[in-house]
Amino acid sequence: MNEQAFLLPGERIDDLQLQGLRIIQSPDAFRFGLDAVLLADFSAVKPGWRVCDLGTGTGILPLLLLGRAHGDLFCDAVEIQPDAADRAARTMLLNGVQDRIAVHCRDLKDARAFLPHMGYDLVICNPPYSAENSALHSPRAGLRAARTEGACTFEDVASAAAYLAKAWFVFMLPSPRLAEAFDTLRRHRLEPKRLRLVHANARRPARLCLVAARRDVRPGLTIEAPLIVKTPDGGDSPEIRRIYGLAEKEENI
Repeated sequence: MNEQAFLLPGERIDDLQLQGLRIIQSPDAFRFGLDAVLLADFSAVKPGWRVCDLGTGTGILPLLLLGRAHGDLFCDAVEIQPDAADRAARTMLLNGVQDRIAVHCRDLKDARAFLPHMGYDLVICNPPYSAENSALHSPRAGLRAARTEGACTFEDVASAAAYLAKAWFVFMLPSPRLAEAFDTLRRHRLEPKRLRLVHANARRPARLCLVAARRDVRPGLTIEAPLIVKTPDGGDSPEIRRIYGLAEKEENI
């Protein structure tokens, strides 16, 4: 089928440069960025895992995880916004992976009604970063929902993850919200086990944190090496180049 048949007016297809996978995006809607790529890398997904992505948007995290698992993965992707969920579903059809990634246009707060209890090796989420009363709101409803807590809070996400995960819950938040996140996790019997702080450069404080929590385990947190995005001269750091596979791609040119 012609690729254009998968698109609505104003949409485009972007190549993820990962095992031939592509994603449908719209310039007028929320588009994925560096945070999704970092979160997929931090997840340490294994082939054969069952994954649930809460708030999938247009499906970027399931695609990145599928690529990292070399196609051996099943994911339930949950998205409440109909336009984003429709775009995600068409993206899976475009890639021919609809049997691996199932898109559900549902509210993650209703997860108990349609997803299995402790049914997933990994629950992953890139939740809204800002509390409802603390962010500059976008006039676009889709962007506002993706960036700002309103109908969905981190408490809601943690509660759903605690019900769904038999092992890992992995997410990213702004570093000022780390203490709040740890408190919320423990109230839901999720214990923080891995932490990695993300710095724009080596001179700047951490602005984001990557967290992996596990259900019903003893305390014991591993703080991993900081992730530096840019070198002093403004180039990509060696770690960013590893995550994107840039050095390997250049060697093959």
